[in-house]
This record gives sequence, C-alpha cells and structure tokens, in this order.
Amino acid sequence: MNGAARSGPGRVVVGVDGSPSAHTAVTWAAAEADLRGSTLCLVHAADTDAPVPCLSEAEIVRSRRAGRELLDRTAETITARHPGLAVVEELTDGPAPGSLRRAAALTGTVVVGHRGLGGFSSLLLGSVGLEVAAAATTPVVVVRGATEPVEAGAVLAAVRDEADVDCARAAAREALLRKVPLRLLHIWNVGSATGSRAASRDGCDGNARPHVRVLTSVSDRIREEFPDLTVQAEGQKSHSVPGALVDASHHADLLVVGGRRSPGHLGPTLGRITLALLQHAHCPVELIPRQGPGHGSTS
Repeated sequence: MNGAARSGPGRVVVGVDGSPSAHTAVTWAAAEADLRGSTLCLVHAADTDAPVPCLSEAEIVRSRRAGRELLDRTAETITARHPGLAVVEELTDGPAPGSLRRAAALTGTVVVGHRGLGGFSSLLLGSVGLEVAAAATTPVVVVRGATEPVEAGAVLAAVRDEADVDCARAAAREALLRKVPLRLLHIWNVGSATGSRAASRDGCDGNARPHVRVLTSVSDRIREEFPDLTVQAEGQKSHSVPGALVDASHHADLLVVGGRRSPGHLGPTLGRITLALLQHAHCPVELIPRQGPGHGSTS
C-alpha cells in the first residue's frame, strides 16, 4: 500500500508534569506509540535554566530530583500497561515548549494535555499546548476528551482545500492503525457565499460546486493511495465552520486538521478554526503543520 509506506515512524514525545491533563496525554501517547511500533519519549521540563535564576541551588536540585522521580513513576506505569513499548525519559532544565520540540526533532509527534499545572483552571488551552501548537513544525496532538474515551470507531479529517491532502494522508494512516474508517469532512460557511440563487440544472446549489470539487479531489487521491481503507467523504454548509467540526468531533477517535500560517506572518500563528478546535473539540486533535505561500490563517 503506497500511502501507508513510511521511511520509519518518528517517536512519540509527550510532556509529563504531574497534572491530570498530562496524565491523560501520556496515556494517549503510549497507546499511539504502541500502535505505531515506535518509541515513547517522556519529557519533563524542570525550567530551572532561566536567564535570571529565581531558585537556589538546593531548590534546583530538589526540582530535578522530583522531576526524575515523576519520570520514573510514569515510565513504570506505562511499561506495565504496554510491556513491549520502548520508553525513554528526558529531564531538561529549559522550558517545556522548546524541550518538547527538540525531543521530537524533525520526525516526531508531540503530544500535550489541553491544560497544565498553571493556576488558571478556566483556560481552554494551557500556555504550553498553545505555544507548542502555534510554533509546530512536526505534528502536534492536543489530547482532549475523557481520560478513558469510548472509541467512536472513526478518524475525522477536516478538509478545507486541496492543499489539505497531506492532512488527509496523516489521518488515513491513523485510521489504518486503528482499523477504522476515515471520514473526510469539508464544511463551508453559508454566510460567505455570493449569488446564492444560482443553481445547477440538477437542482444543486451552484455555490456548492467548488466545494464538491475540493472534496472529490482529496477523497479520490486518498482512496487511490489507501485502497484498503474505508473512506467516507462528506460536505456540509454551516453558519459556523468551527462549530460544525466541534460537533462532528463527538463521533471521532481523533480529529486531524492542517495548521495554517498567514502570508508574511511575523512569528507563530494559529488560525481561527484551528484554535477553536484545540480549545473545544471532544476528542484529541492532531495538528499537521502547513506552511508556505498562500496558507492563510482564517480561511
């Protein structure tokens, strides 16, 4: 199967900080690494290497010792649950976002919980998850949903245009790992349509034609590359694209979305739709970085 071929799976990197959200992320990341047959890398960022030291030498030693103990306990728990899984531990002195990116290198997948140990429990997405996702150069998964989610039996991919074929490929590989169907969902905003009275001879809304072409183009390529995979393609009109995708995430094991950056952007950015999904989805969200000319952030 051409689409399933890989040069070798990158390792799965997950942040460990002792929070309930991180525990859920570690559980998900371990199962993902086991499915892939890749290594799980547990990273704890002590964040003691600040330009202006705020901790005494004794406090730094205690922090590192606590971090090492947390990593060891987490690794023991994971190994008991996945005895054949290769697990490595990394204790770093720097902040979490950079530590996770460096551990992932060029081919890894970074997994984070949707909320960390910060004092603002009402935040929809923790600062670490937000920074890691915004600056992503490799896939990033923000784990949302229940600690032990009920399997929905499908992987969902959000398709905005034909450039999202890489996102659809990543979703197809995830669906193959789980042995479930892939659902390609293309949603367009009815409020942005013009000439709404136009209709084709068969009664189809004329504004739907370009959207149908997008979905057909992507789904045809995925079916060709992944002939053993069940692919369902669906287009919808909605007054809220992110709202419709959030609703659809109720019925998915994983939602895969392509990240975008505004043309000529200065610094990392997340698109409006992507940010809404990372904050509100009912299942884990995998962000596939999408960079280059014309990759607008709000399309």
